[in-house]
Amino acid sequence: MTLLKDKINYSKLPCHVAVIMDGNGRWARERGSHRIFGHQNGVKAVKETVEGAGELGIKYLTLYAFSKENWLRPHEEIEALMNLMVSTINSETETLIKNNVRLMVIGDMQNLPGYIVEKLNKVIERTCENSGLTLIIALSYGARWEIAQAARRISGDVVSGKLKAEEIDEATFSGYLLTRGIPDPELLIRTSGEFRLSNFLLWQLAYTEMIFSKTLWPDFRKEHLYKAIIDFQERERRFGKTSEQLKCD
Repeated sequence: MTLLKDKINYSKLPCHVAVIMDGNGRWARERGSHRIFGHQNGVKAVKETVEGAGELGIKYLTLYAFSKENWLRPHEEIEALMNLMVSTINSETETLIKNNVRLMVIGDMQNLPGYIVEKLNKVIERTCENSGLTLIIALSYGARWEIAQAARRISGDVVSGKLKAEEIDEATFSGYLLTRGIPDPELLIRTSGEFRLSNFLLWQLAYTEMIFSKTLWPDFRKEHLYKAIIDFQERERRFGKTSEQLKCD
């Protein structure tokens, strides 16, 4: 029996995979438990996805962990999520270092509790020289907020004379985003059967292949990642060209 991993073409791996981790609450409700029980079990899916991406040789993995809109959730759930984040950071730091994983965080860090920011910065510093998988956590993140922040910084540079208005193009704008220097995701996976982007990487996902899985996040495993990559590799990415043009390139 051929394993899913054996079907992957390693010469056509996506450089950057992004994941909207959805379905923790539903998973918990199906088991008659509180939402935080789903979040706790979602940690296993995070570990599997990070390990799977690293083992395959994917260079960038972005996980949508907490949106700016999530601050509207009940205080008890937010507090439990923050505590879960701290415990996960504490337990997984040495594993990240051992596996040569570099950690990055994108989002509005000013909204996060100080102790969270302090712990994240320590891990970011300890892993900054790692050269394997770059794990990007989108935390207190919103794409519209990111784009507005970029526009504000650009306008400030134009006013100060650092940048001319006629010099602003797509490449210039991308350089003002939180993901500057990082290639745009080639593959987006969203779990739980929902079909929306939820304010995630709206600029960066312009030409990303999207896969929507019915699997709830706590049940997501390496095999689901492999299946998504195989699906991605079977698609024709034209970027506005025709199939005939691609054959001639």
